[in-house]
Amino acid sequence: MALPKTRLFFWLLVSSVFIVVFILSWGDYSRNISLAAFSVTNRSEETSHFWDLIRNSTPLSVVFNLTRAAKTADSEKTNPVTKLKVDQMRSSTHAAVAETPMPILFKKSFRKAPRWDFDDVYNQDAPPRPWTCAESLRNSEDESFKKAFLPNIRVFLHKDNINMSEWNRLSHFNNPFGFMQFPYDEVMSAVKLIPKPKEPLLLPKPGSGECVRCAVVGTGGILNGSRMGKEIDAHDYVFRMNGAVTEGYEEDVGNRTSVYVHTAHSISASPYFFSKYGYKAAPHDEGIKYVMIPEGMRDYNWLGGLLRGEIIANGSYKNRRPRTYYSGQYDESRFYVLHQDFLRYVKNRFLKSRSLNSSHWAIVRPTNGAFTLFLALQTCDTVSAYGFITEDYKKYNNYYFQRNIKTHIVFYSNHDYILEMKMWKKLHDSKILWLYQGPDSGKGTEKPK
Repeated sequence: MALPKTRLFFWLLVSSVFIVVFILSWGDYSRNISLAAFSVTNRSEETSHFWDLIRNSTPLSVVFNLTRAAKTADSEKTNPVTKLKVDQMRSSTHAAVAETPMPILFKKSFRKAPRWDFDDVYNQDAPPRPWTCAESLRNSEDESFKKAFLPNIRVFLHKDNINMSEWNRLSHFNNPFGFMQFPYDEVMSAVKLIPKPKEPLLLPKPGSGECVRCAVVGTGGILNGSRMGKEIDAHDYVFRMNGAVTEGYEEDVGNRTSVYVHTAHSISASPYFFSKYGYKAAPHDEGIKYVMIPEGMRDYNWLGGLLRGEIIANGSYKNRRPRTYYSGQYDESRFYVLHQDFLRYVKNRFLKSRSLNSSHWAIVRPTNGAFTLFLALQTCDTVSAYGFITEDYKKYNNYYFQRNIKTHIVFYSNHDYILEMKMWKKLHDSKILWLYQGPDSGKGTEKPK
């Protein structure tokens, strides 16, 4: 009789331990329930990511949720572009707000850009201002543009529209489209300083008929000798980006800058790269508005120093004081940071490169000029683009300020220049914007008034 009793005691002990473990793991499961929305589109990605989670000591409940969701996606052949409405996404994420940051996803875990079932779902905001301009691009009847364009996409990131649930959602996307592989504490310490914009980026000028007319000026060599300067400056607002040299080139590119779009790298490196062409500092017109693209970890370090008014303590820009790069025109009421949803929307709906299916997918993104042009399309009624790549790009120098030498456009592997060239031509032909294509570019097309 002793042997059966021993066995009974043993099985009772095992059952008790199992019940305790189940109860404890259920707590982890409920806290990480939002991770069950994951879906990976190919088996090799799923397997690779599974072992990354194991190596990084992820709780088993999270691994279970992730692999189960991936298997469900495979078995049900989930469409990689979700059809959920934004309100549905909001209600589902807020119903179970995560208490802690999700386990870090590593770019090396994916052989190509991962596609989640919420990849094409974005936050949207109330309209920043009434849109009553009769000639606004928002009134376009072009079907492909109407299908892709989201008039109320969330454009700017600030401290009031980020929380743990949002962090976890955006941590599925690589930079600049999200926070993949970024440390939570270091990034959030900067993001939580970003002020909420007090007014729209742009407002109609008096007597404009409630229309906001904008020029976006790139740095392309096509503007060399163009004499477009007066026409550019005649717009209500002028957008520029990167090495926006104007002094000495006013006849071709104008001298006004209303909005300057930059990354930490472009605003800090341009004086070094372009000083020989007359570049001294970033545009700093009185009342100028600065818009930052949060490109990578160094940009969050820059933001921390900029918003605190301090010297950067660590990272690529250690010991630099960001405010000195704005020539006295930095003002937090005129400073904006582009939201990851907006950047991903531009990439997904307008500039989705085939290179995202390659092994170097994680560095592929639209150019700063492309993000600037779509920012203008989102905030202006009419847009004219100057200095952007055109079909005859081989005829021109890389930059308009390269006057006495012959150069060629440099195609970097992280940008799809040909895709952008085709998009600008398509938007021009559809009369969404007007693209300067050389001295004869106005023939046969109607330019926005």
